[in-house]
Amino acid sequence: MAQYKAPLRDIRYALHEVLRLEHHYRDIGRADVNAELVDSVLEECARFAEDVVAPTNEAGDRIGVQRTDDGQVITPPGFKEAYRQYVEDGWAALCGPADAGGQGLPESFGGPVGEMLVAANMSWKLYSGLTDSAVLCVAKHADPELRATYLPKLVSGVWSGTMVLTESHAGTDLGLMRARAEPAGDGSYRISGTKIFITSGDHDLAENIVHMVLAKLPDAPAGSRGISLFLVPKFLPDSDGNPGAANGVSCAGIEHKLGIHGSATCVMDFAGSRGWLVGEPNGGLKCMFTMMNHARLWVGLQGLAQCERAYQAAVAYARDRRQGRTSSGGASAAADPIIGHPDVRRMLLTQKALIEAGRVLTYFAGMQMDRALHHPDAAERERADGLLAILTPIVKGFVTDMSLECTSHAIQVHGGHGYVRETGVEQCFRDARITAIYEGTNGVQAMDLLGRKVLGSGGELARLLGGLIGGFCEKHAGSSQLSEFVTRLAGLLKEWSEATEQVATRAARNPDEAGAAAMDYLMLTGYLCFAWCWVRMAAVSTAALAKGAEGRDFHEAKLATARFYFERILPRAEAHLDALGAGAKSVMELPADRFAF
Repeated sequence: MAQYKAPLRDIRYALHEVLRLEHHYRDIGRADVNAELVDSVLEECARFAEDVVAPTNEAGDRIGVQRTDDGQVITPPGFKEAYRQYVEDGWAALCGPADAGGQGLPESFGGPVGEMLVAANMSWKLYSGLTDSAVLCVAKHADPELRATYLPKLVSGVWSGTMVLTESHAGTDLGLMRARAEPAGDGSYRISGTKIFITSGDHDLAENIVHMVLAKLPDAPAGSRGISLFLVPKFLPDSDGNPGAANGVSCAGIEHKLGIHGSATCVMDFAGSRGWLVGEPNGGLKCMFTMMNHARLWVGLQGLAQCERAYQAAVAYARDRRQGRTSSGGASAAADPIIGHPDVRRMLLTQKALIEAGRVLTYFAGMQMDRALHHPDAAERERADGLLAILTPIVKGFVTDMSLECTSHAIQVHGGHGYVRETGVEQCFRDARITAIYEGTNGVQAMDLLGRKVLGSGGELARLLGGLIGGFCEKHAGSSQLSEFVTRLAGLLKEWSEATEQVATRAARNPDEAGAAAMDYLMLTGYLCFAWCWVRMAAVSTAALAKGAEGRDFHEAKLATARFYFERILPRAEAHLDALGAGAKSVMELPADRFAF
């Protein structure tokens, strides 16, 4: 497989030229985070990703995680050394709060850094990914004593964090959980129960593992209203704050999975383990959503990263592989590179168009987290929080769905060579497949978008997103250079707004309407948002070409890709509009006992 090369030019374009990152940081009071600092960190991260992390990817996939007879979980060769350097070089602390020893960079900065590290080796990066989410949760919801004990270790990466929700009988329905927390009489609780599908539940990379565990108190109300959140370390800190006695936390098994073989997905047993309440009793879901919403953006980024790695391999192969003759080929060789064949170009352009729009949308969502947390104006914080709420299921659901298409195209470009392990491109598809499942399946994301965010807000969040896109269309309505894009975008926005109102009307009469429409609504909204991202890129590149800026070929490629997206991919939105209009009847009329005879 082609060696991963961090796409720094495209990342800088998205950050600086399209999203105006420096202006964004000034807006939230972080003028110290300038373009020079950003670029220097990105360059160092690119070297670390390419030279240290990427070489561990193949062994991680082929050898995978091992569990010894005595229950120890051993990560693949090279993982420990790469993680040690990750911690020593300060990458783990990059966005951590300064008062806990972190470097204090805005949360959005974790996006481009995370993309490069995940693309280099997704399984390896998963060991630190949820630590960032745990840091946010502990910093926001834990009491001062817990913060003082655990945050510095988590921020530094010396200790890692997990998110412990799922039980075998419950799945997404957390209200059915059986894990229990009994008061110990000393301010702590005794946690008992078994959890499954715990990413990085046990491993040999960090000194200690801090589990954020959902469980129920003895007098808890039924259902999800009775869930509390507890911090449960693998080892209890001693008087010096170092890992001490074992805490009754063990890995009962590791899952053998389709992909991410180097990531330890664990069955975790808690046998009277000491834990400490985070947040209010029975208020665990509210606290956990701090982690979950961050993690859902993080999963969208994982999907994007797998697209990029697979795309790089597909382009390299298409340039090198010769087969058949093309219309532009010469007579000097018996066959031409397959990149000249229209169908191969279609697959490559589809990947390119989806990756580059996904990058802008994902980074933009991360910037809304910055604004929601740090903007000096309360009204702007509220607006950013609303945008983040509606964008999160789109980034998690739509971007990861597109990752399955992109990585599948990369295999297809390779033909039979893509289906065998030697080229490595099939790993991207296998690794990407989980992104549409964990942190809430994409069907759950679709219901979250339509049911909770759009209908649940009375349409307010839909109007917020629509106003953002509509404002852009109005600003550029008079541009002759952008008219081919703006007119189409404005028309789709109008159709989306009307479809939103129609679904809301039907759902008020029949609750099945929202469930039947949800996935098509997610896809429609995703294509709309990607179109908006591409018009933003087209505006930037058109202006750059008009000014005679450097990189003419780069900007012309952006415009060509924008046209491809609008002409060859965006028409899919109309199919989802048609499906939305069909209503729930065709989905619900077949009785359950007639699906098979």
